Amino acid sequence: MNSPATVSMLGLGEMGRALAAALLRSDTRVTVWNRTPGRAGALVDAGAVEVSAVGAAVEAAELIVVCLFDHASVHQTLDPVAERLRGRTLINLTTTSPEEARELDRWAAAHGIACVDGGIMAVPSMIAGPGSEILYSGDATAFHRYRQILDVWGTSTYLGSDPGLASLYDLALLSAMYVMFAGYVQGAALVRTAGVTATDFADRAAAWISAMTGGLADFGRVIDGGDYTVAGQQSLDFSDLSTILAAANDAGVGSGPIAMVQQLIDVQRAAGHGSDGFARIFESVARPVPAGRS
Repeated sequence: MNSPATVSMLGLGEMGRALAAALLRSDTRVTVWNRTPGRAGALVDAGAVEVSAVGAAVEAAELIVVCLFDHASVHQTLDPVAERLRGRTLINLTTTSPEEARELDRWAAAHGIACVDGGIMAVPSMIAGPGSEILYSGDATAFHRYRQILDVWGTSTYLGSDPGLASLYDLALLSAMYVMFAGYVQGAALVRTAGVTATDFADRAAAWISAMTGGLADFGRVIDGGDYTVAGQQSLDFSDLSTILAAANDAGVGSGPIAMVQQLIDVQRAAGHGSDGFARIFESVARPVPAGRS
């Protein structure tokens, strides 16, 4: 069959509710369960069937979608119903580490469950809308079998059979996002000392950051090539951030985000690479020097 008669959604946090609502709008029959009752009202009004027991949710569908708090909560929820899951497909959209995703895949295989791990590259309001993408890895047969259902939420990108790949990409992209946000917060704290609101600064920062992302491909080529002396790069010596750090100190605001970048620069400069391009800070991250060693 091309799609299951019913999808069961386990976990009704903000994201779980958004995923279930999108399925309901696509005329998919949805059964929902949540550890804490009281979150399914709008979904039930839209046609979902709410059950109070995990086992009932599992037995209602061939495709079980899990969107819970963490890896431990996934096992707390699924371990007691492992035998009822046998022969079914599990899509785990809970944020976990790559090794946790691989462990869940081994657990699923031992219980006769097809398992696909997913990394949601969207916030709840984006689900089923422009820009929504979910990365998947694991059982290819299961992914393709239920692709029509998965595509309801956004672009479905299959990365490969290694169950940990979706999580790896997810966490890598989140790393870039959170550091970007931290940089914005650093800047907002600086300009607030001059009476500029964080909202006004956001407009200017968004345009600037968007323009700068055009350079990511160049950074990638330099890093992959391993030659940080390629012409046209801004050197680590030129990239010294002491002026920004001094400005933060003078303004009486914290300097944590930018100090972290300066530390990465300092490691490479101390090793004699000050004339190399800024992209060389990759080496400070990819091959960190153990504490106490230079």
